[in-house]
Amino acid sequence: MQTLLAFSFVLGVLVFVHELGHFLLARWHGVRVLTFSLGFGPKLLSFRRGDTEYCLSAIPLGGYVKMAGENAEDQPQGAADEYMSKTKWQRFQILFAGPAMNIVLAVLLLAVVLSQGDRVLAFLSRPAVIGVVQADSAAERGGMLPGDEVIRINGREVRTWEDLEVGVTSRADRDVEFVVRRGGAERTLTLRPTTTRVPVQSDATFEVGTIGVLPDTYPLIDAVNPGDPAEKAGLLKGDVILSIEGKRMVYSRNVSDALRSRADQPTRLVVRRAGAEVPVVVTPVQRGANAVIGITLGNETITYTPGPLEALGLSVKRNVATAGLIFVTLGELFTGDASPRQLMGPVGIAQLSGASAREGWVELFALMASISLNLGLLNLLPIPVLDGGHMAIMGMEALARRDFSMAMKERMLFAGFVLLMALMVTVIYNDLTRIAWIERLLPWRN
Repeated sequence: MQTLLAFSFVLGVLVFVHELGHFLLARWHGVRVLTFSLGFGPKLLSFRRGDTEYCLSAIPLGGYVKMAGENAEDQPQGAADEYMSKTKWQRFQILFAGPAMNIVLAVLLLAVVLSQGDRVLAFLSRPAVIGVVQADSAAERGGMLPGDEVIRINGREVRTWEDLEVGVTSRADRDVEFVVRRGGAERTLTLRPTTTRVPVQSDATFEVGTIGVLPDTYPLIDAVNPGDPAEKAGLLKGDVILSIEGKRMVYSRNVSDALRSRADQPTRLVVRRAGAEVPVVVTPVQRGANAVIGITLGNETITYTPGPLEALGLSVKRNVATAGLIFVTLGELFTGDASPRQLMGPVGIAQLSGASAREGWVELFALMASISLNLGLLNLLPIPVLDGGHMAIMGMEALARRDFSMAMKERMLFAGFVLLMALMVTVIYNDLTRIAWIERLLPWRN
């Protein structure tokens, strides 16, 4: 039920804002609006104010604003308040307003999220230096080594570890060119990221690409329990654990795994303290099923709390960067360099909405900002049927200095409809195969 409510809230807000953009600009330019609908199909609720009927319809997968004289079948009379009576520039503004409102909403929502402050893993904003190459991974097979710094992926610059993760996620089972800096020289490696499943709900997973590398980071001691082996051995809060029995540590779970079976055995740790490496010998004790030394662990983090204007500026920067990534990914989908498994439809959005809602309103707003930006940008693509397609047709008519025939426009719209339906089939298939029990029914997925 929570997933359904979260999905309805997210989709309802995004569709309402999109259609509100069309509605406001239409009214601004004096166009008579006949219908403002959230959803399609049979009307569940409706009321009329002035010339406009406002309604909630049965199929909650979109919405529409119907304007007077918008289509040929409406038999426009040439009245001043009809859509087709307006100039191309005015009609362009009306079409552009919907996607623009989604982009503005994305900026505002993300600004609200950022203004709450956050505590993020420090390594995400650092250069993409490889700390560990996992055995039998794509990175190991491709010749990547600890200490390599990834600086480009398929020609696209990589500045941080987060850029590396984003660059790999959408390229599962495809050859990818990595440029790494090793010993001051650049080397080009070809790796093929493998597919891994990330759980979102108990019965749903998402497939992402991975190359099997871990960052150049270490677990941090957040607290030392009084009287426990760690305190007796001289471990301190703030110590960074570099290795246990010569094995490199990355995450806190690595420490737990390394100590689990070493009850009553002197164990050698190397920690970094005040910039120096310090060896420590500690003897874990058995507690329940595991051996422990009495510490609380975390990873190095960065905490920030921007003011409202700073949060707005950060939001603009992040949305611009994300928009660039979206367009690059779309291009790679057409060239086959990115996997279509990354595409997501209503079921996938519902799953993410439910998962985010369980985490709290900040996570839900962050998801809404991401989806709103995607919705706004995708609607600007020059695909007939979408807002961007209608804008592109008007642009071509302006260049040709004549209006295209209705037959030509219908052919363009039909081509766009076919493309859109192919996209819908793809995303619905992706959504369904993310549900475990459905995927088990598909023999080619097992």
